[in-house]
Amino acid sequence: MNELDPDSELKETISSIYYDHYGRYGYRRIHMELLNRGHQINHKKVARIMRELGLKSTVRRKKYISYKGQVGKTADNILDRSFTAQGPNQKWVTDITEFRVLGEKMYLSPVQDLFNGEIIAYNLDFRPTYKLVETMLEDAFQYVKEDDELLMHSDQGVHYQIPKYRQTLESKGITQSMSRKGNCHDNAVIENFFSILKTELLYNQTFESIEEFQQELDQYIYYYNHKRIKMKLGGKSPVTYREQGQTAA
Repeated sequence: MNELDPDSELKETISSIYYDHYGRYGYRRIHMELLNRGHQINHKKVARIMRELGLKSTVRRKKYISYKGQVGKTADNILDRSFTAQGPNQKWVTDITEFRVLGEKMYLSPVQDLFNGEIIAYNLDFRPTYKLVETMLEDAFQYVKEDDELLMHSDQGVHYQIPKYRQTLESKGITQSMSRKGNCHDNAVIENFFSILKTELLYNQTFESIEEFQQELDQYIYYYNHKRIKMKLGGKSPVTYREQGQTAA
């Protein structure tokens, strides 16, 4: 007679977390999620069980194409790599990245809050015109309050030098900041988001159509904001971290 496996329920939970996140979680994030659920368990045991179950993160970081366009200079680097914020709507970062899907080029323009890494707003289009950025700003400004003292940081891309962009920020009382020329580390947080997005979505899935890709992108950004836990946020998703912080305040 075979003995019952004392870890059977734990294995089911680990498998459930793994598949709920489409194989994107390795043992560290699964361990953190188990702690969130009240399991007192060592990370080494989680790693061992995942090996036994043949569960391995499908994500492998790859290089990606970052759209830069023309480069110039309009504003000082006020952010100066200070990538932390004490609350929402204090420091936002933005950039544009290029996708190549089924032979088509597409461009994504998001804005990210440095308080919790949340993607506040984004716009996707087939052409990297100013309208790409303008629409993103219109959506993002819904979350700005009158008393917010907000800094918006970007690289030196041409979109962020256009007088209309600068005037739009000024009209909202937002201070503009720009990276130094040719220094991607000055905007490292959103560059890291692009890397995660492309590794976990673009390079990890196949798409039957552009429409399917657009739907999957929308779903992924919702997942990134609401469900994907971040180790730097103590195992919370960006939205959970913000909501709990506001409740505590």
